[in-house]
Amino acid sequence: MWKELKPWLRFNDNGFKELRGRVSVNIKKVGNVILAVKDIDKSLQFYHEIIGLPIKNQRRSWVDLGTTGALLSLHPASLTAQHIGSSIENGITIGFLVGDVTSAVEELRAKGVTIHRDIVEKDAGKNAVVLDPDDYLISLFEPIFDDKTQQTGGYHGFTPA
Repeated sequence: MWKELKPWLRFNDNGFKELRGRVSVNIKKVGNVILAVKDIDKSLQFYHEIIGLPIKNQRRSWVDLGTTGALLSLHPASLTAQHIGSSIENGITIGFLVGDVTSAVEELRAKGVTIHRDIVEKDAGKNAVVLDPDDYLISLFEPIFDDKTQQTGGYHGFTPA
């Protein structure tokens, strides 16, 4: 059975179907998140040397960090537009899963990283928020699994969860 959503779009049991010549974007997954940064060298030091993300590709004005899934890409803001605002002002937050949020926060604090919000426990897990060199919010999340065999309690800091 079809449910009309808009004059040009309807929904069925298999998903959305375009009507009247609309073309689907056909997005498969998030490829990367691009951060416009004030100083690419400072941001690269933070994300690669302090956080521990591996460099996948690097060019003079672009760096891709990560190995699988969505990449974090750093791009100098000065090449495209002026850097305006922080995460708090523009709503951007980058989230990382960690195996042990307590040791991650201790490690980052020892490296001089600003802790924006210390560890908070919620139903789904523990979370803390730090700031990167451009004042982007970085969420560190340690999930709690119902199946304790999935829990990665033996890992510390930024060892993959």
